[in-house]
Amino acid sequence: MACVYSKISTADSLVLGAIQIMIGVFHVFMWYFLLVLYMGQIKGVFGTYEPITYKTGCTLWGTFFIIAGAFIIRVTKHPTRSGIICTLIINVFCIMTTIIAIILTIIELSHFKSVSYRNYGQAKLGREVSRILLFFYPLEFSIALAYSICSCCNLFQRHEDDATSLPQEAESTF
Repeated sequence: MACVYSKISTADSLVLGAIQIMIGVFHVFMWYFLLVLYMGQIKGVFGTYEPITYKTGCTLWGTFFIIAGAFIIRVTKHPTRSGIICTLIINVFCIMTTIIAIILTIIELSHFKSVSYRNYGQAKLGREVSRILLFFYPLEFSIALAYSICSCCNLFQRHEDDATSLPQEAESTF
């Protein structure tokens, strides 16, 4: 297989983990910013602006990115088979989370209902935050995908190494 030879270095793994943590912290801070922004709205004739990404807590999903980054750093420093599998599962979950977040953000940005003139500025600022976050989702997706591919290949390579080393050890004992 071609992917068996794809190996990621320790420094690259640490950098990927640190970037995932930074993206996750940024998303959590943006969630807090949106929380303060949307809680300050005044009920008007047209109501308040509550986008679908805010209702689902889409930016709060950054905690998954923080956890995935911490797992990558942990597995890089202390690699075990179960740790690699756990990190792979969490990164696949992050991939699915980013795909869902991209879809929800695109839906939010494509539909805009009229809001009260008092809340228009807050709604406009909230939409700009969603546009900014839309740039970070593909970055998170690519980091999680790259690490998942490399860790999957690493698991496959370790499995092959374990399978080939057993007969050699048995032959050397006779």
